[in-house]
Amino acid sequence: MIWMSWRQFRAQAVVGAAALAVLAGYLLWLGFDVRDAHAGYLAQCRPQGDCAEALARFARDYENTLLYLAALLALLPAVVGMFWGAPLIARELESGTHRLVWNQSVTRRRWLLVKLLVVGLGAVLVAGAASLLLTWAAAPVDAVAGNRFSTVVFGARDVAPVAAAGFALVLGTVIGLLTRRTLPAMALTGLAVVLLQFAVPNLVRPHLMPPVRADRAMTEQAINEARGLGSITNSATVRGLGVPGAWVTDVSELRTRDGRTLDRRAFDDCFSARDDPAAPATGQYGAAARCLGALDLHVELAYQPNHRYWPFQLLESGLYLLAAGVLTLFGLWRIRRRVT
Repeated sequence: MIWMSWRQFRAQAVVGAAALAVLAGYLLWLGFDVRDAHAGYLAQCRPQGDCAEALARFARDYENTLLYLAALLALLPAVVGMFWGAPLIARELESGTHRLVWNQSVTRRRWLLVKLLVVGLGAVLVAGAASLLLTWAAAPVDAVAGNRFSTVVFGARDVAPVAAAGFALVLGTVIGLLTRRTLPAMALTGLAVVLLQFAVPNLVRPHLMPPVRADRAMTEQAINEARGLGSITNSATVRGLGVPGAWVTDVSELRTRDGRTLDRRAFDDCFSARDDPAAPATGQYGAAARCLGALDLHVELAYQPNHRYWPFQLLESGLYLLAAGVLTLFGLWRIRRRVT
């Protein structure tokens, strides 16, 4: 049974191994290049005793490349689910070969379980190798940037992409079992995995552990440090506030000293304020920041410290594996009871 499953899967395995070999060669080259650049920047800045700006330039040099690679790795679960998972049963049902296979001595459940284990092992090896190499190549940049919780970065490092690939494989298999057609199963699997990869970082990940909460006074300087002021609804908000060594998950609206949300009219008045020619304001928001800073405002922040990175990795991976286990049990029940 294992040998037969391997023979059916070997074409996809060869393609996956070839793609992995190309990616591995590039990541090895990139990893050594990153380390050489890191050492070069340190050699230049250490005599002056201030390496913060040099290391910031080093991180910017590789930021876009690593983001593209992380986005590429984020597509891996969808590819595994579409091309390895969806056809696993759907192709047998579509071509009618299941009638011959399921009339042998091997039971349907054992047949499905062995195929999932064989193909799942291939998915884990490919995803694990790609994630390991990218994590190694990007390690010096990640250490400098300090944004390991970033939506794209988190999902492309360490164990999370491996668990996601395993889940996508089982999801595609079950969708193929239900639809009984290969192309619709592939399309539905790709759509479902992409939606999940959007939903998990934004709706699930921030709530895996209770956040740390804190108040921050919104002085003129603090407002000028924000990446955005206001919103499409013109609410009294600031966007893009950061906490050193942490992932900010939520920022409240601007609040007055007594805890009430800043009146929208007062916010609009400050937002449309003009600089005083006699004492022009500085910073990216100019007079608006000066006006808001004079109102004694604060915001409530919720954030996850960076030292929780590994608990989050393990929790998210555990959720993917739990979901894969539930789907596997459903598939084993469905193939025995419903599929003829």
